[in-house]
Amino acid sequence: MCKVFVTGATGFIGYHLVKALTESGRETTCLIRKTSRVEQIHRFGVRFVEGDLSNRESLTEALREVQVVYHLAGTTKALRPGDLYRTNERGVVELLEACRRVPNPPTVVLVSSLAAAGPAPAGRPILRTESDPARPVSFYGHSKRAGELAAEDRAGDVPITVVRPAIVFGEWDRDCFLMFRPIRRWGLHLVPGYRRKYFSLIHADDLVSLLLAAAERGERLPDPRNEDSTPGTGYYFAAGPENPTYGQLGKMMGAALGRRVLVVPIAPPVVWLVAAINTLIGRLTRRPKAFSLDKAREALAGSWVCSAEKAERQLGFRVASSLAERLKQTADWYRTQGWL
Repeated sequence: MCKVFVTGATGFIGYHLVKALTESGRETTCLIRKTSRVEQIHRFGVRFVEGDLSNRESLTEALREVQVVYHLAGTTKALRPGDLYRTNERGVVELLEACRRVPNPPTVVLVSSLAAAGPAPAGRPILRTESDPARPVSFYGHSKRAGELAAEDRAGDVPITVVRPAIVFGEWDRDCFLMFRPIRRWGLHLVPGYRRKYFSLIHADDLVSLLLAAAERGERLPDPRNEDSTPGTGYYFAAGPENPTYGQLGKMMGAALGRRVLVVPIAPPVVWLVAAINTLIGRLTRRPKAFSLDKAREALAGSWVCSAEKAERQLGFRVASSLAERLKQTADWYRTQGWL
């Protein structure tokens, strides 16, 4: 029986991954904190280990006899840039150093983000591929890229594959829920800026299928001592084949909810003002807001589109349903759970 170790298991993507791992018979151990809420995944019969990514010793002990590690733990919003780096870079370092200490280092699937690669070129966007140079535009993107670089530095000792998802949505997701809610309540979809921007998306279940395939037969990051490696080796983008504009996405969400949608563009100065106010409120209350100055940088940077052709070619990856079907599946779940 394959033994796996999951960080970030109590998060939105973690739920979908743990569900798939246990249903396929893998013996799953999840790293949790004392304050973690485990109700969602407790029913899957997983083993819990208390600790955190800053305690290398506890990690090393938990990783013994583990064949695969899925590293999902990360921070998407924070009061200060240093808080992002503490988890998104230092967390990767501590985990991989712990893996180094194990007699037989496990395969590590590191879940990064399209934000680490950066937006597509201006104009009609060309889909980003793994070989393109990384150009993050936000503190979050830079922190995720720092985690990737930490992985590249240790790839000679630990087998590592990096997966960069586009926008991930699905059941239990609270970020995309914030997009659904104003459409459900008022039939409004606010679009930052006037320039048309395109976006890649992937449902959590489709992302999980790619993660499982990447662990089993994915390409690994090259040994840093190998000067002949090809750019992008060991990386996979995770995205569906459809790339709607942000306005089109709002209308698709409206269709999933059975609502007509009014798409309202917001002038960039207004976007910056709202983001600045949210950032200030977050610092005063010590609770970071979902839409901050850092997220405004991403929202106004351009299109966020990438190609999953490499994963399709090497791993046989395919999304199970269309974007419209997945959005309806998500909207129906929100309704069933009383979120909408």
